[in-house]
Amino acid sequence: MKAMGFLEDRDFSDVPTIPEYYKGKTLFVTGGSGFMGKVLIEKLLYSCTELDRIYLLLRNKKDVKSEDRLQSIYSSPCFDRLRKEKPGVFESKVFVIAGDASEVGLGLSEEDRALLVNRVNIIFHVAASVRFNDPLAVAARLNLRGTKEIVDLAKDVRFLEVLIHVSTSYANTNRDPVEEIMYPPHADWRDTLMVCEGTDEHTLKVLTPKYLGELPNTYTFTKQLAEHVVYEQKGKLPAVIIRPSIVISSMKEPMPGWIENFNGPAGILVASGKGILRSLYSNPDISADYMPVDIAIKGFIVAGWIRGTKTLESTDDIPVYNCCAGNLNKVTIGEVVKLGHEVVVSMPLNDALWRAGGSVTTSKLVHYIKVLLLHLFPALLVDLLLWIVGRQPMLVKIQRRIYIANLALRYYLTQQWTFSNDNFVKLRGCLKEEDEQNFYYEMENIDKYEFFKQSCLGGRKYLLKEMDEDLPKARAHYQRMIYLDIVVQCIFYGFIFWRLIQTSFVQDLIQSIYSIFFVSS
Repeated sequence: MKAMGFLEDRDFSDVPTIPEYYKGKTLFVTGGSGFMGKVLIEKLLYSCTELDRIYLLLRNKKDVKSEDRLQSIYSSPCFDRLRKEKPGVFESKVFVIAGDASEVGLGLSEEDRALLVNRVNIIFHVAASVRFNDPLAVAARLNLRGTKEIVDLAKDVRFLEVLIHVSTSYANTNRDPVEEIMYPPHADWRDTLMVCEGTDEHTLKVLTPKYLGELPNTYTFTKQLAEHVVYEQKGKLPAVIIRPSIVISSMKEPMPGWIENFNGPAGILVASGKGILRSLYSNPDISADYMPVDIAIKGFIVAGWIRGTKTLESTDDIPVYNCCAGNLNKVTIGEVVKLGHEVVVSMPLNDALWRAGGSVTTSKLVHYIKVLLLHLFPALLVDLLLWIVGRQPMLVKIQRRIYIANLALRYYLTQQWTFSNDNFVKLRGCLKEEDEQNFYYEMENIDKYEFFKQSCLGGRKYLLKEMDEDLPKARAHYQRMIYLDIVVQCIFYGFIFWRLIQTSFVQDLIQSIYSIFFVSS
């Protein structure tokens, strides 16, 4: 069933603007230390500055208290704009709630739980385990148990106006197309939690493949079930389910190219730019669905506004939004690689080990041969040289991580899905004129080259910590790598040609040709 009737039938003339709606509201956010969580907090504080406060769920980590982690989060470049233009806002409006989304009761103290129950109006549940290779028990603890605990808290919150649950567009990869509807669960989420929390590690590892069924990994499986934890509250909680696709670097906010992880094309661009990725097993004609993080976050905030400005009725469905580009702006794997090569030539990375290159292949055999010849052997040679000069070998370890990452992504790199995003597009059509400047989003007119150029610059600056002042030096080094690549190829193919003409067959062939054209005349 489509969950958008309340959107199409509403009159938004008397609805407050988005900043007016969030004004004076108290928010509770999980996953605020992650990539999307940081951008969400920054955007809320920047564009809805008059909100009352944000309670951020943080656990103590490696002997670092949650309060210290909050300062570490605020020191991120993600908040540069906020520090410069609205100093003091973060410190006065963001507060730590010590806890853990994977624990029963979210690991909250009685005092903190009472505080949330009595003050919170809006909940953004962004926390998730996004690793594809997590054991089922680990993924279920955060993605499934965490969602259950959030829902249980939401039921008790006295003045709750909206719960935004962040899922993933890839929660139903056994279907194509993937529409903005709730699909039947792959298992009972209560039984799954009971099995995961009551079965020993070895037995659960054996059972996992059968449990997953058609789904590729524990991440997709547990996120799909988590949607049903929320959807069971239809008509009881003012909830929203939003499914972002592959979230990548920002288009504009908080600054162009902001990125904090190597997910999606960022990892491909960096590895290719460093000259260590020479082969990618995929289909170059497959379209990957990428979503700039700032567009996704605008969608989250707008979806919360839409749901929060409507009184909950028992007949209300829970809206589902596929937060994805869909057919509005398709980018193929081949285009990503090609654009990456073009960008790297003008903005090379520091200390590239080789000329940027590599290609996409649909043949496993060709890919494995390239991995051996162009990934592993050069890595062994470089590490040997590093060991000889007394430095720490590292390239084989990096190539191993690249290989494992490719294995984890293979399911997504060799298949294509069609995502419907009609509801997500309708959201922006509901915006009031006053909100369009800060909250309107579009994917149709994104300049792909300019976007990936900014992504590459962002990768240089925020992931690799390389400075723009180093670009002239990087260009000079990269030019040397081009010359070296040409020399090595000439030597390699020259050697092959020389070996060929040494064979008796080729020598006999040359002698025959010589006899025909010269001796006979």
